[in-house]
Amino acid sequence: MITRESQRLRSITMMILMTILVWSVTLETCIARKGRHWRHHHSRSSSSSLSDSLSSKKAKSHENSHNNSHSYKSKPKPKQKPKLKTSPPKSGSPVLPQPPQVQPPPPSPLPLQPLEGSQEFNVLDFGAKGDGMTDDTEAFESAWASACKVEASTMIIPSDYIFLVGPISFSGPYCQPNIVFQLDGMIVAPTDSETWGRGLMWWIEFTKLKAITIQGKGVIDGRGTVWWQQDYPFNYPIDDDFKLIVPLNNSVQERPPMPIRSELNGMPSIKPTALRFYGSIDVTVTGITIQNSPQCHLKFDNCVQVLVHDVNVSSPGDSPNTDGIHLQNTRDVLIYSSTLACGDDCISIQTGCSNVYVHGVNCGPGHGISIGSLGKDSTKACVSNITVRDVVMHNTMTGVRIKTWQGGVGSVKGIVFSNIQLTEVQLPIVIDQFYCDHSKCKNQTSAVAVEGVTYEKIRGTYTVKPVHFACSDSFPCIDVQLSGIELKPVQQQYHMYEPFCWKTFGELNSPTVPPIDCLQIGKPARNGVHTDHDICVL
Repeated sequence: MITRESQRLRSITMMILMTILVWSVTLETCIARKGRHWRHHHSRSSSSSLSDSLSSKKAKSHENSHNNSHSYKSKPKPKQKPKLKTSPPKSGSPVLPQPPQVQPPPPSPLPLQPLEGSQEFNVLDFGAKGDGMTDDTEAFESAWASACKVEASTMIIPSDYIFLVGPISFSGPYCQPNIVFQLDGMIVAPTDSETWGRGLMWWIEFTKLKAITIQGKGVIDGRGTVWWQQDYPFNYPIDDDFKLIVPLNNSVQERPPMPIRSELNGMPSIKPTALRFYGSIDVTVTGITIQNSPQCHLKFDNCVQVLVHDVNVSSPGDSPNTDGIHLQNTRDVLIYSSTLACGDDCISIQTGCSNVYVHGVNCGPGHGISIGSLGKDSTKACVSNITVRDVVMHNTMTGVRIKTWQGGVGSVKGIVFSNIQLTEVQLPIVIDQFYCDHSKCKNQTSAVAVEGVTYEKIRGTYTVKPVHFACSDSFPCIDVQLSGIELKPVQQQYHMYEPFCWKTFGELNSPTVPPIDCLQIGKPARNGVHTDHDICVL
């Protein structure tokens, strides 16, 4: 009985153990499937690796369940996490989507920075059209306003454009130094009277600047024809030396027929200079062409340190008062390698000028290179240390000339004209202390004194008179030096004269052609004396 009962208990015990074993295996499989299903749902990209891992774990669980009937009581070993770019969420945590990996946007491009100490301002970028008809004045003003603020900046007027620009002033004194005005296109002036009002003294002006440069291969065109017409026959001042030129038939030279006033367009009587510099230091003008200015083409007033080279000036020989380069109250000037063709003086040197050096210039047509006129309306004039050399002149009215008004005070001294080549010049050498641009001027005693003038190597041909020295009775010309003078006549349509001298003292340092016997050797016995107030301080 006891043995049978004991076997029965063993059987029951074995059945219970078998039941527990089967239940344990089933539970483990369900848990494994549940885990595989959750991961498959939330991480499709890693399903294959996870399935392999779970399969491996499941096999090990079955193996352990057979080897150890209590394996269901042990905690499952932590599963090795696959190496993913992002960690999977922990079990039981809310599932949050991973933010997309967005590349930061590239930094926005910064404005182009100029080279250190330099920046360019193109007038096209400020609204200029450059079609020759649209008024581009405002665009030029805006471009300058920006360039003015930057040291060593460049204002660009590009080639292949024609810019219509009215009266404009590029002014300081608060602009930065070393600004470059790069002129490669063409600037043209308006021809309607409304733009000019009652008249202006300048068209394009640069004022109170330091180290300003105008350069390029561009053109400034004043379109002066509409202005010149008004001078025929109304307001045209006659150059005094023009009176010396008498045709062979003794007839008065006449201007070409011009329209009567009612046919003119009513431009104001005050005509503008095309390009003017005022009150500026260290000015350079190079490469450009200035043409058809209503009056003077290029003027420097109250400037110091001026450089002009490789500049072209062009206007008809009969265009009135169209000086090529005009200097006034300006010192330390160098002008070279330029071609000047105009209707008045190729270079005019006025009061207040000193230390001026001109060489390598081609002049003609025009009235030659002149110092003056000086002393108008009894004013004081001071000019000193002027050198003009290596110059070619052709078909000009005068060659090298000094002209002063009666009644003026002051002095002209330290003048050198050297190596001047002349072709068919009417009056090659002139000093005229009786200058008058009217039909008649009042005789006066006082005069601007002329002393220390040297003429050397003046050679070529003339058509009226080789030398004309007309000096003041009260203030004769003194210390006039002549050497290497060779001037030969070319008979054209004018009366020809011998050299003329009046109250002119100096030295003949070599034989001259023709002989200039009228020059008085030495110094005058008496000479006028200026008051201390009238003496020029050099």
